[in-house]
Amino acid sequence: MAALPPDPLDDDDPPQDLALPPLEAAVEKRSVSIQGHRTSVSLETPFWRVLKQAARDRGMSLGALVAAIDAARRVDRVNLSSALRLFALAEAERRGPAPRFGHEPAVQSPRDGASGKV
Repeated sequence: MAALPPDPLDDDDPPQDLALPPLEAAVEKRSVSIQGHRTSVSLETPFWRVLKQAARDRGMSLGALVAAIDAARRVDRVNLSSALRLFALAEAERRGPAPRFGHEPAVQSPRDGASGKV
């Protein structure tokens, strides 16, 4: 029997050209009101950033977005912080790929029909 090829996911050594963002983020604790009850939620700063932008995109307050996510979650299966992180991840994926860390977004030249401004 022939040996199976090595699984690239089993390799513990990351590629040398992998550009990673800083993998540490401050945790921010915020108080929100959900159905008249105050509660606090702790999330890393990048998650709050995505949630704030999602709220702006929807024309609602951050508190209203948090309350909507809370109302939609299965309280017996997902805690509020996890639900917020999952929403933020889905929102980031919906927006499409971000530029790789350390790389500027591509700028079209004016001859391509773009202004060239970023």
